[in-house]
Amino acid sequence: MLVALLDANQAVRTKALHDIHHVVHHQNTLYEATAPTALYVAAILSDPRTTCPVDKNRWSFPGNMRAELLGWINAVANDVTYVADTTGSEHGFPLDDYPPAVAVREIRALLFSAAFAYTDDNDHHVREAAIAACIPLLNDGRVRHHQAALVPLVRQVLGTSEQWQHRERAIDALDSWGEDSSGLEGQRNPFLFCDSDLPPDAFPRPTGSSTGCSEEPPF
Repeated sequence: MLVALLDANQAVRTKALHDIHHVVHHQNTLYEATAPTALYVAAILSDPRTTCPVDKNRWSFPGNMRAELLGWINAVANDVTYVADTTGSEHGFPLDDYPPAVAVREIRALLFSAAFAYTDDNDHHVREAAIAACIPLLNDGRVRHHQAALVPLVRQVLGTSEQWQHRERAIDALDSWGEDSSGLEGQRNPFLFCDSDLPPDAFPRPTGSSTGCSEEPPF
């Protein structure tokens, strides 16, 4: 599965990407294989083959394999944040009692270094994915001193992204860090489409890119 992420065949790469999402990190579940997979993913980010494309569907974020892998690191990191730990503890499942979560926490500094290297990448999809991945990884005290350097990147890159998910991540991150998020615009009521009884064609189509899930209701 891991070797296939760098396969010459786009369909094979796409299948491997699907597998790391749905086999070693299915629906926010961390497994014994998740941390070793994350180490491998971080290690191959610099491989030129990660600039190759992968197949997309209407829910996909735009970007090449490198952007997708950074997005996967982001997803894994989100499951070991303070918020994740608080939520788990409230339900009797603190992260400290779950070895796969402990293993991911132990490698966060390494994952941060791997992602941070692409926060000024020439490919703006990779750049956005890298900055977004760094946000949950800053929960690790060993890398928190990088927060000041990330603030302008979060505001200027994520905060102006075509992807509403990135814009909202920027607002949430800046607010949680006690930084100014004024002037940034997230999705206006992203659940309006889901919660309404009106037919889909009753809602005006958003402007901007139609690639991936940018502004596409509902998800």
